[in-house]
Amino acid sequence: MSISASEKPLSRVFTSDYRFAVPAFQRAYSWHDVQMRQLIEDVADACAVDDGPYFLGSLILVRDDRGMHQVIDGQQRLVSLSIVFSVLLALEDDLQLAESLRGLLTETGDKLRGISAEPRLSLREQDEGFFLEYVQRGDLEALFDLREADIATQAQRNIQTNAKCAYDMLAPLRDDERRRFASYLVNDVMFVIVTTDDISGAYRIFDVMNMRGMPLTPSDVFKAKVVSGISDAARDVYARYWDDIMEPMGDDNARIERFFADLDLIFTRTPMCQSLLADFSDHVIAKYIGDGECIEFIDDVLRPYAICDEILHKPGESLLPTKVRDLLAGLADYPYDDWKPVALWALVHSLKHLDDPDTVVFERSGRVGPHVSLHDGERLVQILTLLDRVTGIDCLNGKSELERRTRSATIVRDLRKGTPLQRVAGFHVSGDEQRLAMLHLRGELSIDAGMRRLLLIRANEQLAGARITRPRSLNAVPIIPEHVPARSSFASWPAGTCDYWAERIGNFVLTQTMPRSLEDVDDFATRRNFILRSASSQRFPLTRALLDLETLTPQFLELRQRQIIDLIAQVWHISYEDVVVAEQEERRRERTGAATHRPKRTSKRVTVAEVVRAGLLKPGDRFVWVRPRKHETWVIAVAEDGFRGEDGAEYATPTAAARAVGGAGASLNVWKRESDGRALSDIWKAYRAAM
Repeated sequence: MSISASEKPLSRVFTSDYRFAVPAFQRAYSWHDVQMRQLIEDVADACAVDDGPYFLGSLILVRDDRGMHQVIDGQQRLVSLSIVFSVLLALEDDLQLAESLRGLLTETGDKLRGISAEPRLSLREQDEGFFLEYVQRGDLEALFDLREADIATQAQRNIQTNAKCAYDMLAPLRDDERRRFASYLVNDVMFVIVTTDDISGAYRIFDVMNMRGMPLTPSDVFKAKVVSGISDAARDVYARYWDDIMEPMGDDNARIERFFADLDLIFTRTPMCQSLLADFSDHVIAKYIGDGECIEFIDDVLRPYAICDEILHKPGESLLPTKVRDLLAGLADYPYDDWKPVALWALVHSLKHLDDPDTVVFERSGRVGPHVSLHDGERLVQILTLLDRVTGIDCLNGKSELERRTRSATIVRDLRKGTPLQRVAGFHVSGDEQRLAMLHLRGELSIDAGMRRLLLIRANEQLAGARITRPRSLNAVPIIPEHVPARSSFASWPAGTCDYWAERIGNFVLTQTMPRSLEDVDDFATRRNFILRSASSQRFPLTRALLDLETLTPQFLELRQRQIIDLIAQVWHISYEDVVVAEQEERRRERTGAATHRPKRTSKRVTVAEVVRAGLLKPGDRFVWVRPRKHETWVIAVAEDGFRGEDGAEYATPTAAARAVGGAGASLNVWKRESDGRALSDIWKAYRAAM
């Protein structure tokens, strides 16, 4: 068995030197938008610092006798990077840069060198064609137009979700920012490539690199540094004490890393660590060691902050007042936890006697001693309420991790200075930020399921006037089915109406019912009964409102949408006056040519009605799909909010029209305008570019 290892940038990985293939026995592509978002944010942060290359780990490959490189470890990153390249390609209007990006996805071929034209990466058979058509050939408009029922496998759903996530993160960047990101990604993001010619040897390498032994956690490293600075007489005692303090975190390395990263932010007001081990050691621990205060670090820093971290982890089990527990439980609903440094600081500086080992913090601790108490409970409640507001608005507006943690660092800085809460800069939300939040609430929500669930929880609790106990399983599900067959009670709605409501908050409801239980339920009465069958689901007033509703109408959804938006605006104190002022100012800028930014460009599905209003289509425009091999020609015409076939059938989306006549594999890119031959996908792209 021969083994080679080399370090290469992506510009030398996605070339004809490697022909990647995912073996059939490998698991499917399984990254979700959380991992995609983390990848992009990590690269963007490294690009902003620009302090050398960013390592993306190792690829373990087996080279076969045909020159193919079977991917043993690295599929998730290779697929995700390909998706990012495809999104950058879709957003690029510089022809040379676009050609370079296209070359990272597909090999154009070179007869003189004996190189065939083919994709750089081939997936499993069941997903290969999907990945090739929509990602590697850059047909993102067709990908975004697909509905749930159009997608065959979970891997394909993940591809679509992550493409939308990447698009929503990269599209708002200025051209120069996006090109700087692309350049750094291609030239400075590195893989360590380990290649062998023996598959069993490759798995042995994989085992050694990923599974053997128990790597040290940051806690182990920091303990060794701190304890080494304690006298021999007390060293063993404090080493055991450190372990006791960190015991509740167990071996959850991700939680431990996050805890120390949050401590670093609190003590240095630096939003992000470039290297946690180096940064926390240099910026925090070194001072205590240098001052001979290692015991003080354990007693005054590690213990109180670790206790408060456990309170944030299990707020309902703490002995804190109900109002504080409810606010902490509400913050835990967020899909991101960049609010934690502020909450940690506020708890540590609000709770009494955290330095006393006898203080009882949790109900079920089994210990005897004084219960934890607050010395300024009102201020703590105010801080947590303000924190929930800015966290919610930032998440709704799609702020990056760096932006969210920068806000937290700003808040902690002002709190440490004793700044009155009304003057803490990080708690301020501008009129433009409020306006953007309202625009997102009113339109199609390009957010993950966790954030959609949170919005509905907040709206329901505002309506109820109190916290509602969450069941263990709680989901935000659509009232209208993803796919509306002819027999459905929704089939009589005007074309495009179901599509209009598909991603709007008014169409979603909280329930214990799992989404998959509703996949084949296309009748409203049956869906309503499934949604309400659990008594826990009926705790939520906006869900319970469906109980007496016999027929669902677009008018009901419109009223429900307005109600939910109003409730969320009340929760987060979004001022309609500030929103109106911001909108008026934006219109003034547009009239005078002084607009400083354009509306946020997103991956939301483009509707026919929107493109007609923009003047890129007009009712009556005919689109043709010619299929020479089958001797078929299909024609559809643009209606006000959809398409109409020659047989009178109506379709809300171009993909729906294509699949109705051509089968499951057809998509919007097959349609060409009869008058000028322009592809419908190009028109959709032009509309999105003008958003």
